[in-house]
Amino acid sequence: MKRIHFTAEDLARTRVATTIGVAAETIDTVKLLKDRDASLAFRRWHLSVRGRLGQQAGPLAALMPARGPLIDATSLMGDTASIDEAVENLMAAPRTLLRIELGNLNLHPTHRSWARNLMDGDREARLQVATALRACHNVTVAPYWSRVRSHLSDVRAEYVGTMADGGVEQLLTTLCPPLVRWRPPVLEVVHTHDADIHLNGRGLVIAPTMFSTRQVEFLYPPLDPDRAPVLAIPTRSGASLDTALWEGVESTDPSLDDLLGRTRAAVLRATVGGCGTTELARRLHISPATASHHATALRNARLITTRREGKAVLHTVTSLGIALLGQGPLV
Repeated sequence: MKRIHFTAEDLARTRVATTIGVAAETIDTVKLLKDRDASLAFRRWHLSVRGRLGQQAGPLAALMPARGPLIDATSLMGDTASIDEAVENLMAAPRTLLRIELGNLNLHPTHRSWARNLMDGDREARLQVATALRACHNVTVAPYWSRVRSHLSDVRAEYVGTMADGGVEQLLTTLCPPLVRWRPPVLEVVHTHDADIHLNGRGLVIAPTMFSTRQVEFLYPPLDPDRAPVLAIPTRSGASLDTALWEGVESTDPSLDDLLGRTRAAVLRATVGGCGTTELARRLHISPATASHHATALRNARLITTRREGKAVLHTVTSLGIALLGQGPLV
């Protein structure tokens, strides 16, 4: 059990976010693939992605011990929705942070030497993790990311509505039972590790998660003690998620290639899961300038939107673009 102690200042500073970040969600998918008892809500997702990763996930799987604490990808790679920015954060992460996040992992003996190199800042080891992260993201998250992010946005809106109607304490009272229980001024969270956590005026960020399904997680940035920690809340709600979210947009209709041109149509398909310019260029084997040119044309046609996510930009297909891909109605 984790017991999170609030003051009046903490309650005033508590807020909600949309996501814990695409890197954390991607790593959670690797754990979920190992979980044979996963919720029925993920059955269709399992069937869609199973067997498509092979050895590509190896470096990520190596950082997931069967017992003990797990890596905090949000603290290590940020809460960004851009996989490009997440990889940039990983490559730029200070050694001190890597040692904190990896030092207490109960890793398999065959992985410990490699993990020590990673903790010591070895660039090749970081690149191996980055490559695995991208490969996993492309298979397990990217095809579904626009719908997943929309779902998480809806959950956040529900949190905001609860706070608007009854205040922060009403949100804490209704948050993810039976895993969370509000006993003022303490929020009790069912967890494998016992701890008393004092927020000390920092407040708390409450963020929904999709692929973390087993327990609520408490995440905090170890190198920034003044920053509010994050409480990651699983949002799976039974088999109803099965058909709502796991229909990836995989259209290869040649008529779309004729209409837009093969490269521009490929760019549109790639933005379904949310994609940065650099990632577009890498995935489609085109230059960043060419990727940017096609993204601009699609944005001008209202088929995608572009917004800044930290240091990077994120291109995401619009409802009109999804309809053009044959996955929704034209309205």
